[in-house]
Amino acid sequence: MDSPPTLVLGNVNLPSGRVADITLADGRVFHAGASQASIEYLDCTGLFVLPAAVDMHVHMRGGAQSAKEDWTSGSRSALAGGVTVVVDQPNSQPPIDTPGHLNDRVCDARNHSFCNFAINSSVTPATPLEEMWEAGALAFGETFFAPSSYGEGIGDGALQQALWQIHSLDGLATIHAERISEAPDTDLVSHDLVRSPKNELLAVQAVGKLNTAGCRLHFCHLSTKNSVDAASATVEVTPHHLFLSLDDFEHTDPCGKVNPPLRTEQERKQLWGRWDRIDVIASDHAPHTRKEKSQEFSSAPSGIPGVETLVPLLLARVIDGKISLESVLEKTSHKPADLLGIPRAGFNVGDRADFALYTKIPRPVAVEMLHSKCNWTPFEGHMALFPEKVIMGGKVVYDDGDFFRTEPLWFSGRGYKKRV
Repeated sequence: MDSPPTLVLGNVNLPSGRVADITLADGRVFHAGASQASIEYLDCTGLFVLPAAVDMHVHMRGGAQSAKEDWTSGSRSALAGGVTVVVDQPNSQPPIDTPGHLNDRVCDARNHSFCNFAINSSVTPATPLEEMWEAGALAFGETFFAPSSYGEGIGDGALQQALWQIHSLDGLATIHAERISEAPDTDLVSHDLVRSPKNELLAVQAVGKLNTAGCRLHFCHLSTKNSVDAASATVEVTPHHLFLSLDDFEHTDPCGKVNPPLRTEQERKQLWGRWDRIDVIASDHAPHTRKEKSQEFSSAPSGIPGVETLVPLLLARVIDGKISLESVLEKTSHKPADLLGIPRAGFNVGDRADFALYTKIPRPVAVEMLHSKCNWTPFEGHMALFPEKVIMGGKVVYDDGDFFRTEPLWFSGRGYKKRV
């Protein structure tokens, strides 16, 4: 320890059932047990004190898309939902497909983000993957096996070649697995058919066959139980596919338009049935403005905001006794950190000192309480458990609606070679 303890979280209920004081110093857990002298003390009696989440799938927009979201608004939204690390996807404008674009993105986040962050690299035939790895990309993708908003699909041969190269770098390839049928796409029902459950399953199977290199794969936002069952890799599912179905919207309402699509109520319930198989819950936070989402369905962009509601929606299910607290922590904090090579947040000495403190009383989601610049949510009225305080690097960064900016950490990938 280079400096004295700065914060003690008192009377914390640990996962083992023991009650202890957690002493924080130098951004890490310094001691778990009797309280150590510190500058600040927070009594956590009666609260959930949880390791903060890692949302490994967000689109923070910015630049030409700043009307939708930027690093300031998006990272505040993350903190207010108990997320202290976000992994930004590369289909921004401009796309993260050159070391220069990656460096610009990192600089933007360093200057404006309130939470810790990482940046992924695009995977296209023209992307210099080794250079992106050396420039600090944390992972490769989401790699679009079918086109989506601001992302062009990659062909079979190009993907197979890219997986060989990513494997040689010991990188992780994250895959957006869909196939698209040629048909009108004019409402939620037709959107579900164009990007059908069968097409998603076929894409998952095809990517598995193309991975002749044995590259580490992670499937993003799978939306059906059959796709989850077919994946021979780690699996990510979003809250919107768990909590929403196409039946929750008027069929011409673009606010329910997302890729992969919302499915039927039956398929939504079947996806919950694969809870134990799901490795990661991530938001796929993809904000668009109300004006964009008010266009005619076929012209409106796909995407749903969700980084702030990611953990709170799941914790409400914990309160209801539907899922375990341990499983939520594993899928939102521990497993994504392990997959990405980010140090875990937790209660053990040396763990990252990132925590969220929750009361145990859920409340309905209302757009007025959220912080995304896009200013709408599909989860209006859903019960959720939001944090009162969030600790990042051993310091209070969110306190009942107030934000306090510290210098965020950039989590670069293992290939990073700092330029002198």
